[in-house]
Amino acid sequence: MEHFVVSARKYRPQTFKDVVGQQAITNTLLNAIENNHLAQALLFTGPRGVGKTTCARILAKMINSDGSEAADEDFAFNVFELDAASNNSVDDIRSLTDQVRIPPQVGKYKVYIIDEVHMLSQAAFNAFLKTLEEPPKHCIFILATTEKHKIIPTILSRCQIFDFKRITVKDAKNYLKYIAEEQNITAEDDALHIIAQKADGAMRDALSIFDRVVSFSGKNLTRQAVTENLNVLDYDTYFTSTDLILENKIPELLLQFNNTLSKGFDGHHFIAGLASHFRDLLVSKTQETIELLEVGDQTKAKYLEQAKKASQGFLMQGINMANDCDLKYKTSKNQRLLVELCLMQLASITFDGEKKKNSRHYIIPASYFRKKGIKPIPVSTPKNQTPATTKATEQNEQGGLSKSTNSTVEKFQRKEPPKIELKQNTKRTSGLSLSSIRAKKEHLIKQMDVVIDEEELPKEPFTQAEFLAVWNAFIVKLRQDGKHNLASILSIDTPKIKGTIAHLEFPNSTNKVEVERQQYELLSHLRKALKNYDIGLSITINEIMEKQYVYTDADKFEKLKEKNPNVELLRKTFDLDV
Repeated sequence: MEHFVVSARKYRPQTFKDVVGQQAITNTLLNAIENNHLAQALLFTGPRGVGKTTCARILAKMINSDGSEAADEDFAFNVFELDAASNNSVDDIRSLTDQVRIPPQVGKYKVYIIDEVHMLSQAAFNAFLKTLEEPPKHCIFILATTEKHKIIPTILSRCQIFDFKRITVKDAKNYLKYIAEEQNITAEDDALHIIAQKADGAMRDALSIFDRVVSFSGKNLTRQAVTENLNVLDYDTYFTSTDLILENKIPELLLQFNNTLSKGFDGHHFIAGLASHFRDLLVSKTQETIELLEVGDQTKAKYLEQAKKASQGFLMQGINMANDCDLKYKTSKNQRLLVELCLMQLASITFDGEKKKNSRHYIIPASYFRKKGIKPIPVSTPKNQTPATTKATEQNEQGGLSKSTNSTVEKFQRKEPPKIELKQNTKRTSGLSLSSIRAKKEHLIKQMDVVIDEEELPKEPFTQAEFLAVWNAFIVKLRQDGKHNLASILSIDTPKIKGTIAHLEFPNSTNKVEVERQQYELLSHLRKALKNYDIGLSITINEIMEKQYVYTDADKFEKLKEKNPNVELLRKTFDLDV
């Protein structure tokens, strides 16, 4: 069997032009070599698999090349690679500094590539400082690391730093397409795009994934084969889920989520992917932001089509709800229920069945106004005719309209609203006065009384026991809401029902004012719970009850004497003062 070479090694770039996604760095190094402006200490930093070591090897080859050597000459005698992860002691650095003094036998420069340099110990760093600052003329150091923050500042200040960036999805996809053509592999554009996304900016990872998928599917690389092999959710899953959400099909949506879980996918991964899908739909709605959509051409067309179905408000709310579910997932005890609840809430955003059901026009029945003693105000017809009336009259005079038609036009013509004249001597009231506050409370009560309904207002009968049950439930609700003062006041007296009026007695006016101030919420609760909108309150002050409350020390002593007469004997025996 022929020896297999992985694509990451087989297609390792040999020149700076072959390096993917690092044009700024490669151009800088090329110009430095051509202008003889290359520093003797370089630091290559960046994520894994983006070309740090590759660029170091290409640089070592170029600075020793004079054009007379063979094409495959790699100057192995002049390039020294040191793995700082396993050679991180002071003795290793001293051995390196001893080798630096010896000039190269072939070529101009000796290049030392120290990989994972952040793994050096503190003592090794300090031993390396002097040599790094003043190396021999024939020596160049290239340090490579993925964690620049672990390198001491004295080393960083002696190096020329090059920050390698992640490989973009587009660049990685184009390079994978080139390799597929080199290997005579038919690959779908979306399949290569998924591989590039899965690599997360690392070209080496993208090539490793590519080799694995090719081993699975052979010479024909499809999107379905890639998603199946990489265990990632396909775009179709999210497109289908979004369609079901927009159509408010909750049962089908839950079944699809169950099918996703049965394939071995995690609910956390599903909801996070759904939030990303909503984000992609949102950027697809605006022409200027479509370039932020990192998908293939076929998938981009699907995004543009589905983005037309979803409103911007729905997408914003959907992203917020999915992101909230994502944050709560790890701490939830029932994670599946959390995701299912989020999906049901998403499917309910655009559900307007109840809204359509209750979207009829409602009017207040006339009997309600008669009961309240409200007399309708007649609207007089303006003296001046409107243009519509004038036109109708002219047509009638010309014989164009009959008398009955003319009257119909006058009936439906627009009438000018009556002008309201303000008297100059109208008395103004301050917004902070007691009368204005009282008027505001009365206005709230009137607003509460007006309940728009198609039929008569409910007036179901109720008993004293039913009223007290609702009354006590409201007091419990007040205590749960932290309104202990109002709850205590309402507990002072038991209301007595006479007809539909609840009569209350309080010991002082302060209690009465407080209840009247909060009666809007109280009456609303009572009327809705008992389904009777004639319920009212009648509050009186009972001075006898006020005397029952003890305030002074003498009153307290008298109260104690009523409970135990021996208290007076105790006071006289020891001649105590109150």
